[in-house]
Order: sequence, then C-alpha cells, then structure tokens
Amino acid sequence: MAKIVAVTGNEAVANALRQVNPDVCAAYPITPQTDMMQRFSSFVSDGKVKTELILVESEHSSMSACVGASAAGGRVITATSSQGLALMNEILYIASGTRLPIVMPVVNRALSAPLNIHGDHSDAMYARDTGWIQLWSENAQEAYDNTIQAFPIAEHIDIRLPVMICLDGFIISHSIERIEYLDDEQVQNFVGDFKQLYPLLDIQHPVSYGPLILPDYYMEFRRAQAEVNTKVSKVVLDVASDFEKLSGRKYGLFETYRLEDAEIGIVILNSAAGTTKDVIDEFRNKGIKAGLLKPRLYRPFPYEETGEALKHLKALCVLDRADCFGSSFGPVYSDIAASLYPFKDKPVLVNKIYGLGGRDYLPEHAEIVLNELVDIAETGKVKSYKEYIGVRE
Repeated sequence: MAKIVAVTGNEAVANALRQVNPDVCAAYPITPQTDMMQRFSSFVSDGKVKTELILVESEHSSMSACVGASAAGGRVITATSSQGLALMNEILYIASGTRLPIVMPVVNRALSAPLNIHGDHSDAMYARDTGWIQLWSENAQEAYDNTIQAFPIAEHIDIRLPVMICLDGFIISHSIERIEYLDDEQVQNFVGDFKQLYPLLDIQHPVSYGPLILPDYYMEFRRAQAEVNTKVSKVVLDVASDFEKLSGRKYGLFETYRLEDAEIGIVILNSAAGTTKDVIDEFRNKGIKAGLLKPRLYRPFPYEETGEALKHLKALCVLDRADCFGSSFGPVYSDIAASLYPFKDKPVLVNKIYGLGGRDYLPEHAEIVLNELVDIAETGKVKSYKEYIGVRE
C-alpha cells in the first residue's frame, strides 16, 4: 500500500535511503544537501537502519571512504552538492573506473565564485564525464523513485557503476510536495540483497583494486569501461519496467510531453520542465503544436533514442541551467546537437542559458522561447543561436 505524505525532496530521498538500508554512508554537510544527510543520520541514531555512518572531514574524504567501503564489499551511499561534488572530483573517476556501485544523490547548486548556495546545474554538468551514471528528477516524487531505482541499476551484474541522482537545490530539496511512498518491504524486495563482487576483504580470494596500468593496457581498460556504458540504457529501462509494476509510475530514458505531433519543441531538465509543460498547454490551446523532451538518463546519454524523438521538429530550443565557459553552447545543447547530427532532415536548433545561481525560471520565459520558435519555424531565420534569458541587460 502506498503511503501519501507531504514532504520535502530532501526528506523523500532520505526516506528512500532509509528504506534501502545501506551498509555504509560517509557524509559531509553542504547546503542544500545538509538536511538530507541530517535526516538520514537521525535514522542511524534511532536504530532504524543498520548503516555505519562515517563522519569525515571533507567531501574528498567522503568519496574516498565510500570507495574503500564499496571495494570491501558493502552497499554504500553518500550525498553532496556544488563545491562538495567538485572537491570529490578526483575520487569520482576512481569510483567509476574501479566499477563500484556507489549511489549518491546530488542536490544541484551553483559553483563558486561568486559564492551562491542556490540551484543550477553547473555542479553535475561539471561531473558529467567522470564515468558516473546520472539520473535527473523533475520533482520530489521522481527524486524518491530515482533513488530507489538507482540501486538495482548500479548493482546490476552487467553494469557495476556508481549513480548520481540529481535534484534541484531548494526548488525540489526544500519545497514540500505530495509524495507517494512505497512500503519498506516493497522497497527492500525491489532492491534485493546486495551481491558482493570480488570484495577486497575476502582474504580467501585476494584481489587488487586500483593497480598501476601503463600504456600497454590502459587504453584497453578505458575501452572496456566505455563498452559497459553501452549496456546502461537497457538496464535502466528494465529496472523502470519492474518499478512500474510495483508503483504504477512509468519511467524511461527521457520523458516526452505532447511531442509526437509537435512542430516546435523545448528540451529542459528537472524542475523547470513542469513550468514549461503548463506553457506548452497554453500554446496548444492556441493551436500551436508545441512539445517537450525532458532528459532523465543524462549519462550515458541516449543519443540514438533522443535524436529519433526530436528529428521531426521544425525548430527546437535547448534550455541549459549551466554554461560551458570557453565553449560556444551549453552542455545539454551540445549533446542534443550530437544526437541530431546524423539526420539529414532535422530541426533548427538554438540554445538558451537560464536560471543560473537560482534565478527564477518563469512562465514568461517559456513563452518567449516558444514564440521565437514559432518565428523560426515559419521563416527559417534565427536571430541568435545562443543567448541568456531572464538576465539583466
């Protein structure tokens, strides 16, 4: 039986972690993630989980402890945001390269400087090519559901890779929403018992982790890691299918909204997708065929499936809540452009940077973008392929 509650995104994810009951959590506080791990530490103190909670001196130490605990043979979690994720960067590569299925919610927050504690996507985008699987969440329900699904994805025998679950700082993490919780027993049965694979502490079968690999084999090692990533999409879909049977909630590699017959479209991540859907409905009521694609699995990026879903459009805008300084376009734009490149007939593609440092994304911004796409679809003329929206001139 589902339990309906009104909770914040941080509380929902903390509860999902409680229901999974991991072996080890190494945590360090950073806004706006702090509340999540504080709640989880209360579960530890109250004896509601068996988790060994390790309080460390930094996020670099947090991920280092997670790597050690996971290699030793445990089910391991942590969480972070912003500068914390950046400080982990060195160890993120070690976690993925060593094929350790660590699960880490990332409460998205802007990177310094200047110091900003509010939500944008620059932290996870900075870490997008570290070899971690990334799942993105529009609301607290999706953050809760993605957290539960992250464990069977990460721990699948064909994958064994770490997973980030991304949710927008404050907008999702601290806002109260209606959530449907699964029963504890349902979650535990869904994720199953943790299966150790070559545990470091099995002294009867000694193994080596993180060995020195010189040029004669390093490239083959990386090629093998890339091959693993080609299997992730299928596992994500298989886990989503099992989760739908359990919860009634459907997930895919991405979500499409009124996209099938659309002529213009928007690609956008996380919480801003909800606002955009409402404006798309308004344009539909005016007879304008608008649609939306919201990525869920962002790494490894499902290029073929995404391109197929978007190729029929006349004009398309990718909205990025992060920028790539020194590059021509935002990070999501570049991936969407790559997914459409193989097609002879494809939409005119433009890029908007929005919402940096927690700047509000308003319905009027979606209206501006959609009106511009209408003009592009009709005339084929583009005023600017990239610009900031909602910024003071």
